[in-house]
Amino acid sequence: MGYEYTPLTTIDGQTLLNTQLETPRFVVSSLIPMGLHILGGAPKAGKSWLMLWLCLCVSKGENLWNYQCRKGTALYLCLEDSYERIQSRLLDITEDAPDNLFFSIMACSLEDGLTEQIEYFLREHPDTNLIVIDTLQNIRGESNNSNPYDNDYRELTVLRDIAYKHKIAILCVHHLRKMKDVDPMNMLSGTTGLSGVVDTVFILDREQRTDSRATLFCTGRDIESQKLVLELDSATHIWKLVSDSAAEEVKLIDPVIQTVADFMLFSSVDFTGTATQLAEAIEKATGAVLYPAVLSKKLMKHHGQLSELGWRCSFKRSRNEKFIEITRVAVGKYGSGG
Repeated sequence: MGYEYTPLTTIDGQTLLNTQLETPRFVVSSLIPMGLHILGGAPKAGKSWLMLWLCLCVSKGENLWNYQCRKGTALYLCLEDSYERIQSRLLDITEDAPDNLFFSIMACSLEDGLTEQIEYFLREHPDTNLIVIDTLQNIRGESNNSNPYDNDYRELTVLRDIAYKHKIAILCVHHLRKMKDVDPMNMLSGTTGLSGVVDTVFILDREQRTDSRATLFCTGRDIESQKLVLELDSATHIWKLVSDSAAEEVKLIDPVIQTVADFMLFSSVDFTGTATQLAEAIEKATGAVLYPAVLSKKLMKHHGQLSELGWRCSFKRSRNEKFIEITRVAVGKYGSGG
């Protein structure tokens, strides 16, 4: 009797490059994409203040420092706090909390119904963009697994699957080891299974607990690794950005995609042609200089962003040339100007 197996499902490189696949949606531009993320920090390092402000920014659609936020419902599971403390903190940072920002101080564990609770909330609030779980330890079940790595990976995979299914960001707050490390990413408490399963790791590191300044280390699958120097304002309790590689506002829509959308709006007709022809037409109409190769790659990679602005982009190949087709579909969510 022969061995039965399921053959590998493969795709060749040429087909892959020419197939329009869904790209990650960002809840906070260039910083927090949809998926599962973890923020590590020492106790009383200011993690909860940062998470509260993040939820407020997302729910109001306001910038987080230089980074544009996608407006939507935010759920903050503040499982180590009381409503009295949350109210006090909220009053410290704002006078206007929107009705699409929700809090809960109690939740089931992952093995006792948390996934069902989250699914129910998402059905009730389908515009949800962000869920913060503070802290991860409060939702973990009893570990009977002799392999800690496997246990860490298995538990967080459940949350990651929910984030992918609903195209939202779930951010878990976690503690750090007491021992310092040259690589801040190695300071997360637990095994490397935690950092292995999540899409992004953030580490909020203060040299001394009394320091007003901290460094936020950021690394992930869909973002560029960077570090942000922050300072906690003692009056407002908001983490202010001191230094960042991004001096200007980082928008949810790529600048090249925005330029294409502005050109299409200006021309008022659909476009069919090569990337070179599109680049020449854009330069003639707007003065913006775009390299055809960069333009083609950006359109392929970020066609979903162009769709949000009301334009459908597709690619067709004829002999040795690739043609771009851009057609109007609807009024986009962000409109002209991003």
